[in-house]
Amino acid sequence: MWIDTHCHLDAAEFASQADEVARAAAIRQVGMIVIPAVERGNFDEVARLAHAHANCSYALGIHPIYVPQAQESDLQVLRECVAQAMADPRFVAIGEIGLDFFVPLLTEPAMRDKQEHFYIEQLKIARDFDLPVLLHVRRSQDQILKQLRRIKVVGGIAHAFNGSFQQAQVFIDLGFKLGFGGAMTFTRALQIRRLATDLPLESIVLETDAPDISPAWLHPQRNSPEQLPRIGETLAELRGEDSAVIARRTSDNARAVMPRLQALL
Repeated sequence: MWIDTHCHLDAAEFASQADEVARAAAIRQVGMIVIPAVERGNFDEVARLAHAHANCSYALGIHPIYVPQAQESDLQVLRECVAQAMADPRFVAIGEIGLDFFVPLLTEPAMRDKQEHFYIEQLKIARDFDLPVLLHVRRSQDQILKQLRRIKVVGGIAHAFNGSFQQAQVFIDLGFKLGFGGAMTFTRALQIRRLATDLPLESIVLETDAPDISPAWLHPQRNSPEQLPRIGETLAELRGEDSAVIARRTSDNARAVMPRLQALL
């Protein structure tokens, strides 16, 4: 069994095909898909999708790319929704949250400040409810880590990790797993492939970030969670391991970092 720790099944690219996509993934032995929210407006939809399929669960959060249009009141709504969702076994984490210093608009001083405010406040929600976080860390590893040292959460996943070995070790020391997906399948992605090869296997989880970050054999077409086993085979090849070992170990890692998954699997 495989676990896709990060898939935006509610995205417009899947439109009316989300149910078909989840079923196709199940046929490929993807036993769980974690669907993170990105804004207040899709909290209900990610929960609905998670309840529509036995192999789906969800997280609630406000993505940094959606921070420009977010309102301060959204943070209170998030806290209230999390409090209600704690009784829902399919709710497993806070996410997708974090910082993005790649998109030009988000690097402007006022928007950097707003991003950091939303990130900090969502870390506090995770801390208060003892929940792991699914982190967006694009060109922002050090700033993400600065707040994680200050606001202690139980851990989580650094999604689509592409930092240094030193940064990876700090995440690991703070109780985090590192997410690897389609980018790892490109032979030119030397740093990501080195990380995937040399980091301790107990620190790695797999993801698709579908419909984004398509693997080499699909690019530039839409990604989907049914690609996860083949992505996992790439990891197995890089590490000289059997794919069954990679499936078991990365799934164990996902369950360890998101303990609420245990009741679903």
